[in-house]
Amino acid sequence: MSQSVAGNDSAFSQLLGMRILKAEQGESEVRMSMQDKLLNLHGKMHGGALFSLIDTALGQASHSLFEGKPGSVTLECKVNYIRGVSDGEIVCRAKVIHPGRKTHVIEAEVHQNDKLVAKAQATFACL
Repeated sequence: MSQSVAGNDSAFSQLLGMRILKAEQGESEVRMSMQDKLLNLHGKMHGGALFSLIDTALGQASHSLFEGKPGSVTLECKVNYIRGVSDGEIVCRAKVIHPGRKTHVIEAEVHQNDKLVAKAQATFACL
């Protein structure tokens, strides 16, 4: 099983079982496996758990431009949920598309194998 990038994961991301595999040069990759505690009433991964994965990947991409230290916070995020996740592992890849001085605009996609699960765009405020 993959380990997180040393020093980059929070207690919250650990609680949900996320593994930060990459956080460098404005890009990140974070994986999460389905667990019973992440299920909604319909037997799918809860949207809040999926959003948490996305927000973590977005933050890791942004923070990587501050030498891995927290240097920004989420201002807004828009997510399109495309397909439900019942089991297995998902991966979220995020990339800073505008590394401004005051804000970062970041895109992210969540995939399960070759299928798109969700797509997001966010703005982070640089601290």
